[in-house]
Amino acid sequence: MASGDLLGTSISGLLAFQRALSVTGHNVSNVNTPGFSRQRLDLVTRPPTPSGDGFIGNGVRVNSVERIVDGFINGQLTAATAANGQLQEFYRLASQVDNLLADPQAGLAPSLQRFFGAVSDVANDPSSIPARQVLLSEAQSLADRFEYLDQRFETLRAGVNTQITNTVSEINGLATGIAAMNRDITLALGTGAGQPPNDLLDQRDELVRQLAERVAVTTVPQDDGAVNVFIGNGQTLVVGGSASRLDVVGNPYDPTRKEVAITAGPISSIVSDMLTGGTLGGALQFRNEMLDSAQNALGRTAIGLAATFNDQHRLGQDLNNALGGDFFTAIDNSSPRVLSTSAATVSVSVSDVNALTTSDYRLDYDGATYTVTRLSDNTAVYSNAAFPGAIASEGLTFTLTAGVVAAGNSFLIQPTRTGARDIGLALSDVRRIAAAGPLRSAEATNASGVPTNTGSGRIGAATVSNTTSLPLAANITLTFDPNAGGAGIPGFVVGGGAPTPLLYNPATQGNGATLTLGGAYNGISFTVSGTPASGDSFVVSNNTGGVSDNRNALALADLRIQQLLGNGTATYEAAYGQLVADVGIQTHRTDISRSAQQVLLNRVTEERESVSGVNLDEEAANLMRFQQAYQAAAQMIAVSDTVFQTLLSAVRR
Repeated sequence: MASGDLLGTSISGLLAFQRALSVTGHNVSNVNTPGFSRQRLDLVTRPPTPSGDGFIGNGVRVNSVERIVDGFINGQLTAATAANGQLQEFYRLASQVDNLLADPQAGLAPSLQRFFGAVSDVANDPSSIPARQVLLSEAQSLADRFEYLDQRFETLRAGVNTQITNTVSEINGLATGIAAMNRDITLALGTGAGQPPNDLLDQRDELVRQLAERVAVTTVPQDDGAVNVFIGNGQTLVVGGSASRLDVVGNPYDPTRKEVAITAGPISSIVSDMLTGGTLGGALQFRNEMLDSAQNALGRTAIGLAATFNDQHRLGQDLNNALGGDFFTAIDNSSPRVLSTSAATVSVSVSDVNALTTSDYRLDYDGATYTVTRLSDNTAVYSNAAFPGAIASEGLTFTLTAGVVAAGNSFLIQPTRTGARDIGLALSDVRRIAAAGPLRSAEATNASGVPTNTGSGRIGAATVSNTTSLPLAANITLTFDPNAGGAGIPGFVVGGGAPTPLLYNPATQGNGATLTLGGAYNGISFTVSGTPASGDSFVVSNNTGGVSDNRNALALADLRIQQLLGNGTATYEAAYGQLVADVGIQTHRTDISRSAQQVLLNRVTEERESVSGVNLDEEAANLMRFQQAYQAAAQMIAVSDTVFQTLLSAVRR
């Protein structure tokens, strides 16, 4: 009986250490398998046999094969993987914008400098045809540079759409794989008497990690061994053995803008704004936080330049003695995009480029109130029962051009998105560059051209703020009268139909006082200094033949240093420089964050490896230990056989 107990005990050890060797060999074989967790044999003693001498042991048995994992560390690894993926993808895309805008060759700043340099050259020699040709050439180059940058933005936008499409396809594949693994694990637990299918669990964990590389996920273990997977703000991706499907759909306002929707049964909902983490979260963040605003900012610079340069150019006179027209294509009123699903048609025009922001807007109507929201900070800039007209604070004017706005209708307005694309050169004839001022002013002369004034009064160059009264039908004569405004109130009596005298007191208004005509001559101003004598006259006339006049060219060149954008806070170059700075700061900040996140991910990965990774030195030691134990158990079986044979021999006698 004792030999039988010895044999059973020896066989239990032999089988246990054989399985221990198999588990160790399995660990060694999977040392480089992604996501593999080392396994350990859980050995327990077999129930002892009671006897008069006490409980006699019966050897060992295999309780289970354990997977060495730490759920908390695995959760940290999943979160760190998602955060790292988002930062890496955002930086990859943002650095392209940063390099593009800051490039001294490809950026806008050098083109702006060359353009205004050419304007200054025309101001220095307004009659020079070569200088005018260079100006048109540099203007075309500037417009081409705007368009080139906009095309690069559109290329990046198309790349984001492709990234979204490809990543969503990968997410769907991984979700389907996780659901299949859930089914296999649940089945294995049922058929394996509750023993964990370690390799299947590892494979599922690896699929979850790969999913986290693409989008942030949350997992919730279930009692049957499955895990439910959620994305976004709790949107279900995997429940047990079933996976929901992500789809790529067009934005309700703009079908060319790809969005992510999740489909559960017959219901499909867009969840793009809820998704974070991974390469998908990085691509969506880049589009929302950098690409849209950068393209808007570039467009605002283009719109501001075209509008203000055109305004000043129209106040000048060209070599054909004609008033100036548009220098650039007039994009200030044609650029804003209005996108909607409504049957009504709403148009938006730029009424004040100085007040224009870089934000998009949304117009909503709930059946009682129209609300215009500035989307950059979600601030309502208009809320009223009446349809919005001009919104001065934003420099925009809204017009309902067709149809009726119904309750629930919404309109997306992008005032500057296509500005850089739409700018172009309106002139092709160098003679049409309006470098001269349209009016000249001088002291009155007699028939021989000799000045007739006797006082010390002087008149400065006439300027115009609009061209409604130009060209002049007749010269404007300004005659000084010490009593023009009543007894003892001096001023100029205006000939040619202006009913109101221009008051001018040399004692208090001298040294360059500005006087502005009204009535039929609205918008015409000039400066006066000194003390005219009674009856002294000045004449304002059309600047016929003023080919050497550079007054408007000087005014055009002066636009470069004027703060005409951002509510009087930025020049053209400063507005572009702010765009470059904003992109550079955000890119640099992301670079720092991604480096820190990579360190964190590496640390968590090392922690996971320290717990679950295979250590070949440790496994080699286990192999030797289990081999020796196996050999000892085999030797025990041989001893048991010897004892049994001795017993048989004794009985035969």
